[in-house]
Order: sequence, then C-alpha cells, then structure tokens
Amino acid sequence: MVDIIQREWVYFWYYFSIQFGQIFRYWVLGMVLGSVISVFFKEKIHRGFRSLGEKKLGIVGIFAASALGIVSPLCMYGTIPIAASFSKSGIKDDWLAAFMMSSILLNPQLIIYSAALGRTALAVRIVSSFLCGSLAGLLVRLYSHGHRIDLYSQNVPEQNSFFDFSGFAEPESRDVDPNLYLRFLKNFGRNIRATGVWFLIGIVLSALFQRYVPAEAMTAVFGGNQAFGVLMAATVGVPLYACGGGTIPLLQAWLLDGMPMGSAAAFMITGPATKITNLGAVKIVLGIRRFVLYLAYVMAFSFLTGVAVNAIV
Repeated sequence: MVDIIQREWVYFWYYFSIQFGQIFRYWVLGMVLGSVISVFFKEKIHRGFRSLGEKKLGIVGIFAASALGIVSPLCMYGTIPIAASFSKSGIKDDWLAAFMMSSILLNPQLIIYSAALGRTALAVRIVSSFLCGSLAGLLVRLYSHGHRIDLYSQNVPEQNSFFDFSGFAEPESRDVDPNLYLRFLKNFGRNIRATGVWFLIGIVLSALFQRYVPAEAMTAVFGGNQAFGVLMAATVGVPLYACGGGTIPLLQAWLLDGMPMGSAAAFMITGPATKITNLGAVKIVLGIRRFVLYLAYVMAFSFLTGVAVNAIV
C-alpha cells in the first residue's frame, strides 16, 4: 500500500511540476499587468468610455465599447456599478451591453494567462470575446428599437431602459495609497489572494486528469463528434469554471489530450459567462426574463463559435 502511494505521489508531482513550470510565469505576468492597468490606467480607460458618449458614433460605438470591456481590469461585480455610472452619464444601453458582456469574458490579466495555451487559443479567445460583446450590443439595440425603449433614458429603468441599475453606485477605488509603488504592491497582493488558490487547484486537477483520465477518453468526449464535443465543452464550462486562471491548466492539459480548439472556445465562453458570481450580478440588472435570454444567448453563441472554430482552425 505504501509503495502504491509513493508511486502515485511521484507521478502526481511529475505532472504537477511540469504544469506549474509551464504556466507559473504567465500567472505572475498576468497579475503584474492586471495591477499595472488597474492602478495606472483604469480611470483613463473609463474616462475614455465616458467620452464616447459625447460623440455620435452610432453603431460603431458598440464595437468600441466591446473592445474597452476587454481592456477593463474589473471583475463583473466591479463592472456593474461602473456601468451604472456610465448609464447615468448618458452611455446608451447597447454600448453598455457590449462593454459588460466582453468584460465578463476577458480582461488583460486573463489574456496573459491564456497565452499559456498557445497563439491560436489566445487569438480565438480574444476574437470570440470581442464578437460576443459586439453581438450582445447589437441585439440589445434591435430589442430596444423593437420595444421602443429609449436607449438614452435612465430615469425609469423598468420601462425605458434594458437594464435596471437602481441601487448601484460607483464603488470607491481601493487603489488610493499616495505612494504609487505601495499602491501597486497592495493591488498585486490582492491579485495573489484572489487567484492564487484557484491557480493551484487548477494545476492539481490538471495533474490528476493527466494521470488518471486517458487521452482517448478526452478525445471521445470532446473530439469524436465535433458538434457534440462543442456542446459537451460548453456544458462542462457551466459548473467547472470558478476562476479564469484556475482553468488554464485544465484547458492546457485537455488540448494536449486531443480536445479540439472549437470545444476549448466554447468552454472559454460559457465558463466565465456562467460563473456563479457573475450570474448573480447579471440577474440583478436584467431581471428574470432577460436573464433567461442572456443564458440562451451565451449557450447559443458558444456552440456556434465552437462549430465555426472547428471548421476554420
């Protein structure tokens, strides 16, 4: 019995150390970049978005908003109060939808993490997140026009706005230390506390998958029938996704074991979009009926994206 335990520990540590060595630098670099943007550029990004409201960009503003959502370093619970302040300053609902949707899916820190998956996976993640946010904005624009919702009105959310931001106020920034160096270090420390445990859990799960789950099983589940594999990956992303950094080791192992890129793309969309903390925030501002539409949109977009990626890549 002791020999078996020792043998399995050796195998586990082998897989764990390899995975840790491959991903650790991306995790650290991602946190550094996230802290730099949060401390030094967050306000500039948000001021840039507010300034868009003063320009008559029309439908083009949706695409700009989706891009700004990707570079925003905030989590979803930080994004919604910011979006509420954007709404009060005159930003249209379709732009807000694009900004919030892409912000849910991706941020600068997660971009660096995803570089560990390779250039193709990184490009697929960035492009699919941008398109998902843009399409969400376009759909809200069509919905608002069809239901005669005033995209500029924030006074009566239930009737004249797609979102209900009542009760939300822009949060006070925690990056207030007068010493910029200390402000950066404190933000970096919060990043470590927020992602460190999930990063290690992801590597542990990845090592266990590599040791005990045959590559043939992963291929059969995610790669046999490509459409079915995409649907399975989209479904698995719902309960399994807890932290963006924590899922990178799993995705890396799955891709090495034969998971098609389309299935990975579907997982990378449904995972963050249906993360339990994100769902709670989204439900508050959408209400139950539009929240159901949000879930249907996420699942449909992830499936179609996965199928398209498999056909292209």
